[in-house]
Amino acid sequence: MTPAGSLLYADDLHKAYGPTTALDGAAFSVHAGEVVAIMGPSGSGKSTLLHCLAGIVRPDSGSITYQGQELSALPDAARSALRRTEFGFVFQFGQLVPELTCTENVALPLRLNGTKRKEAERRALEWMERLEVAGLGHKRPGEVSGGQGQRVAVARSLVTGPRVLFADEPTGALDSLNGERVMELLTQAARSTNAAVVLVTHEARVAAYSDREVVVRDGKSRDLEHLV
Repeated sequence: MTPAGSLLYADDLHKAYGPTTALDGAAFSVHAGEVVAIMGPSGSGKSTLLHCLAGIVRPDSGSITYQGQELSALPDAARSALRRTEFGFVFQFGQLVPELTCTENVALPLRLNGTKRKEAERRALEWMERLEVAGLGHKRPGEVSGGQGQRVAVARSLVTGPRVLFADEPTGALDSLNGERVMELLTQAARSTNAAVVLVTHEARVAAYSDREVVVRDGKSRDLEHLV
């Protein structure tokens, strides 16, 4: 049974890649407006957990419920639609399209959903202003710093108004100062729209921006909120 108020909930997830077990009964939940950090050593299964929660990878068994619907039971087209509209993504390396300007990169998810160029770029510029990169709109990703590029990537992840933002090591390629500012802006922006944030990190200073931490080790998870 899904816990009351959970936006996204997973229970007893199992996932193996050949003989290697990535998840071994992991569980997870997040509420709207909540920031939850998934922590654990390299190879613990934390990124696999995020990919399952986001509908990118199907677990071998277990359940994932998003707004009352079983995510793993949805056809590929429906899960892809969720990732375009309901979910946002930020990765360690921003994965911006090098041929597009920063404004075009931020507007891209809207354009893919059928929004007209003028409206898409207007909304993109609004988010770039909130992420303090409005002056970089005409530049291409190769012409901006790593910290600036990651802020552009955060703006792109939020431009569609997602209900859940998945961030996989979003500061892993940045120095500490830029990493701190990206996390400040990311969490402020997400909370302003009541979006949930699922944050994978191995850094305590990044996890400190979360409301709650879930530790994954050997494919199992435990919620620090319930530890004594």
